[in-house]
Amino acid sequence: MLFSGRFRILNYAMRKWLWPLVVVLLAVAVLSLIVALQRERAQTAVLDTRLSSQMRLLAQAGRVETWKTSAARARDDVYRKEVTDRFHQVYYDGQSWEQNVWLGVKAQQNPNDVWIIQELIHEQKPDFIVETGTLQGGSALLWLTILEQVNPNARVVTVDIEDQVTTARDHPLWKKVDVVLGSSTDARVIAEVKRRVGNGKVLLILDSLHTRDHVLRELELYSPLVGVGGYIVVQDSNLNGRPVMPEYGPGPGEAVDDFLAKNKSFVQDRQRERLLMTMHPGGYLKRVS
Repeated sequence: MLFSGRFRILNYAMRKWLWPLVVVLLAVAVLSLIVALQRERAQTAVLDTRLSSQMRLLAQAGRVETWKTSAARARDDVYRKEVTDRFHQVYYDGQSWEQNVWLGVKAQQNPNDVWIIQELIHEQKPDFIVETGTLQGGSALLWLTILEQVNPNARVVTVDIEDQVTTARDHPLWKKVDVVLGSSTDARVIAEVKRRVGNGKVLLILDSLHTRDHVLRELELYSPLVGVGGYIVVQDSNLNGRPVMPEYGPGPGEAVDDFLAKNKSFVQDRQRERLLMTMHPGGYLKRVS
C-alpha cells in the first residue's frame, strides 16, 4: 500500500513537472541545433565567397581554369560592381583625395588612377603631356616625375584659366613645365598648345571644367594631337551618378559618350580600370585609327 502510494505520487510528479521539463529541454536542443546550422551555413557562405574571389584572381593570373557558369560569373560581376561603387561613394564623399599632395604640392588625384597613368606614361613615353586644369601644379609635377624617368627631354604643357601655382615653381622639375593661361577651349590657347607640342607625341589629360559641353569641346579640339595608339584620359567621369554626385548634371562621362558616338577613331580601354575603383570610369580613351 505504501509502495503504491509512493508510485502514484511519483507518477503525478512526472506528469506535472518532469515531462514539461523534458519538452522544454528538447525544444531548447532543437533551437540550438537550428542556430548552429544557420551559423555554419553563414560561415560556409563567407568561405565560398572568399574561395570564389581567390579562384577569380588565380584565373586572371592564368593559373587555374574557371569552373563557374556564365550566370554565376554574371552574379559575381554584379556583386563586384555594387561593392566597388559603394566603396567609391564612401571614398569620394570622405574627400580625403582632396588632401593628397605630391612633393608637398596639392594634387587631387586618386592613387589607383595615378598608378594606371604611370603605366601609360611608361608605355607611351610621350614627348609632351598636355594637361588641362593646373590648379596648384601638383599633378603636373607628378606626371613630370614619372616622365623624367622614361623621356628626360619631355615636357608638360598645362592649361588653366588662372594662375594658382605657388610652391610648385620652387621645385627643380618645374623648369620643364609650360603654363598656358586662358580657357582650354579658347582659340588662342589651342594655337599656343599646338605651337608648343609641334609634331611631338602627346598624352592628353583633361581635368578642367567638368561639364559635358566643355569637356566635349576639349575632346573635339585636342584629340587630333593624339596619334594612333595614344591615349586621352578624361578625368572625373564618375560625376553625375557614375557613381558619385548624382545631382551634378551632365559632366565628363556624358561628354565621352557623345564624343565616341561621333568619333570612331577612339575606343574606351576598360583594361585600364582593372584596379576596380577609378575616378575616370570609361575615361581611358585609346586612339585606334
